[in-house]
Amino acid sequence: MGSVFYSGIQTLVFRPLVAGLFRGTITGEDNIPDGPALLASNHIGAGDPIVTSSLLHRPITYSAKAELFTGHYPGRPVVAWFLRKINTVPVNRSGGRASREVFAPVLEVLGQGGLVGIYPEGTRSPDGYLHKGKTGVARIALAAGVPVVPMAMFSSETIRPIGIPWISHPRAVIGKPLDFGRFNGGDDDHGVLRWVTDEIMNAIMAISGQEYVDVYGASVKSGAVTKEAALAQVRSRPGGGPPPAFRG
Repeated sequence: MGSVFYSGIQTLVFRPLVAGLFRGTITGEDNIPDGPALLASNHIGAGDPIVTSSLLHRPITYSAKAELFTGHYPGRPVVAWFLRKINTVPVNRSGGRASREVFAPVLEVLGQGGLVGIYPEGTRSPDGYLHKGKTGVARIALAAGVPVVPMAMFSSETIRPIGIPWISHPRAVIGKPLDFGRFNGGDDDHGVLRWVTDEIMNAIMAISGQEYVDVYGASVKSGAVTKEAALAQVRSRPGGGPPPAFRG
């Protein structure tokens, strides 16, 4: 959390790029508590993690698929080294598992008092809508017993005005932290996980102003769900209804 390399590359490269050239801004940073927390955001641009980490004054850790660290592809050692140096931890989601074991690297960061960034949709929005959140965000929050801070990104999509990848005036807006402490230990209760995830997505929606589609973004991106079928699932908000019964 916050290595010399991380601090150096943020100061010398990413912050001048994002705040200076891209004209990025952030509001509501004082809503992030000093201790461990999850920063949960919508995901509209490939550069979202770099924009966010560059605008924040506090170091933030993101997760990436384990294959980027251990896979067989050209340049893997360099990529893996760089990812670790910029506070990225590997998460192995092969087989669709979603247990504490899978999220162990993230839970370790939170256990050390760190700030972890997460995109509950699991992928970039394929169409600009806010999509159904995966319950991993709730599982991590309840297993670690930490608050979830909702955030929304604006104008962070990559453009190519002169053939060079560029982001113009990206903006991050951070909301008030959400406390789900009454459900701590409920990270194996599907009803609790779904309700908590929907409440997090609703808070993100309230900040972003996006319309909500009750379909996973990955299903739309892969073609498993057509765009027409997805739009038939537009809802006024994720989930809803009273909190589930839970005895920790």
